[in-house]
Amino acid sequence: MTVGTILLIILILLLIGAFPAWPHSRSWGYRPTGFVGIVVIIVIILVLTGRL
Repeated sequence: MTVGTILLIILILLLIGAFPAWPHSRSWGYRPTGFVGIVVIIVIILVLTGRL
């Protein structure tokens, strides 16, 4: 496994964890999911272009 693949897996797990489905995180809205989602998209692009 490359560093990019490991980083991508970790970020996807963070994206799932940031989803506001649990009672303690409902007041956060979709902001944490949006931030982690943007980072996941950037990492996917970097992995596909071979820069990471």
